[in-house]
Parts: sequence; structure tokens; C-alpha cells
Amino acid sequence: MSIKEFLLSKTFFKNLALAAVIVVVFIMLLLIWLNLYTRHGQSKPVPDFRGLTLRQTEELAKKSKLRFQIIDSVYTSEVPRGCIAEQNPVPGFKVKKRRNIMLTINAFNPEMVAMPNLVNLPKRQAVKVIESSGLQLGSIRYIPDISFDVVLEQIYNGRNISEGDSIQKGSVVDLVLGKGLSNQRTYIPNLIGLNLEAARNTILGASLTLVTSIFDNTVLTAQDSADAFVYKQNPDFSADATIQLGSSIYLWLTLDSARMPVDTVNVVSDTIPGRYFGL
Repeated sequence: MSIKEFLLSKTFFKNLALAAVIVVVFIMLLLIWLNLYTRHGQSKPVPDFRGLTLRQTEELAKKSKLRFQIIDSVYTSEVPRGCIAEQNPVPGFKVKKRRNIMLTINAFNPEMVAMPNLVNLPKRQAVKVIESSGLQLGSIRYIPDISFDVVLEQIYNGRNISEGDSIQKGSVVDLVLGKGLSNQRTYIPNLIGLNLEAARNTILGASLTLVTSIFDNTVLTAQDSADAFVYKQNPDFSADATIQLGSSIYLWLTLDSARMPVDTVNVVSDTIPGRYFGL
């Protein structure tokens, strides 16, 4: 039988049909297996592991049919020591069963750093050294001195701290600066509408002292504190008014936009930090 006769024979078409059926069945079985293997459509939201102990984490992961891995440790006051501080994916993110969740645990012992020497440094340089050392800048107080905007004392927990002393990472360091012996003055910055961090940086840049910040009853959580904005300041902003270097600034913050002064327009350019003149 020639090839042409074979290709036109019933036997060839039967074998071709059988092969086609086998291929279709194989593809269907493959798709069914892939669907079962990948658990298509069976994803569920990741639970919140933050704040849980390792035992609680194991129980929750087992219950949720997930796996977890501790990949790092930090030290934070937001959760108890030895508890989960961060996770990836974040809570609510949908994943499939047996997905590996990466966790960061809060260290049992705080990380310590050596206190840098800030004395005799200009204010701006001292602030950069504090931040690069893993510390936080606290309050700034000005006192009469021949130097101007130079660190005279570095304070931790109300006492002078020496260079090299061991201090917990993230601790707050207060500074005492000289304000010079001349009667130098600066503009009062416009702080209305700024959040606390931005207002604090503006006050610092103007060589003034943030004495206190008062939150109203709309601020309940740490996140509220970060989002709250200044609706009142003392002394009040005035384009022409000046104030002596190192003078105290008081702030009132809220989340209620209705408390903003009606005639207030928050323009950051109104703030002119670092512009001084002697009288």
C-alpha cells in the first residue's frame, strides 16, 4: 500500500482520531492537575501576626495553613519584646495555602550605640550626627553664650551624657545651644497646617525652642499624632513680627479641619528659618 493510499484509508483516520482524543484527554487532565496543584481560586487573606509571641504565631500559622520564617530582628517599643514586629506580606494580602510569610521579631534586648560627641558642633551638624547614630533629637534649649547655634551640652534623661557612653538606639537626646551675646532676633514662622514633625523642623531651623505640643481630643493613637496638624501657635505668626533667638514656641494640634483659622492659608514659604538680624 502506497503512502497516499494509507493517508486516505479508514485505518489512518481512526488512528488520527484516537491520537486526537488522547491529546485532548491529556490536556484536560493536565489542566485539572494544575488547577489542583496551584489551588486556583483558593487564596485567603494573610492574618495579622504582629504583636504575637512565637507560640501564638505557630498556632495561627498552622490554623491558617501557612508557613512562616523569621528573617530579621529589630528593637521597637510598639510591640512587646520577643513578639512579631513586622510581616511580609502585610495583613489582608491574599495568598494560597502553605505560602511562606516573612516575619521580623522584636529583639529581647535593645540595641545599644555609643553616644557621639556633639559639644562644640554647629546645630545642623549635630542634628546630622544624632540621626546617623540611630538616635533622636529631643528638645533644644538656648542659653546666653558667646557662641551662636553651637552645642554647649548634650542631655539624656535630664542629665549630661559623655561621649562614648552606651545608650539605647532610638533614645532621645536634648541639646543646649548658645544664642550669642547680641540681641539677635528672627522671624516667627508660620506653623499653621503643618504636622508635628514639619513644625518641629521649621522651629529648629529658625533657632527657636519647641516647649510643648498639645493634642486635642481628636488625637487618640500614635498614627493620629503623626497625622495631626497645627491649628494654633503661640506666639502667633505675623509677617513683620520678630522674636528673640531661642524663644519658646507652643503648639496645639488636631485632626479636625474645622478648627483651622478661617483666614489662614498655610504657605510654607512664609516661614523664613535661619534669617536673623541684630537690633
